[in-house]
Amino acid sequence: MTEQELETYVDAAAAAIGLQLGESRLGVLRYFALASGFADLVNAAPLTVHDESPMAFIPVTPRSKP
Repeated sequence: MTEQELETYVDAAAAAIGLQLGESRLGVLRYFALASGFADLVNAAPLTVHDESPMAFIPVTPRSKP
């Protein structure tokens, strides 16, 4: 996301839930910029249908310590 898109999103989301960011706005924007960068890295990874997570978690039995 661009800087302007991040600002628009943060301001709109805060307004939607009635949150006054005040002096914290700059920190929130920095966090969202960081998170957006992480999302870009994840989205850049090529995935196939075989990479899809299963519908159910099936735990395995832990190994016994010798």
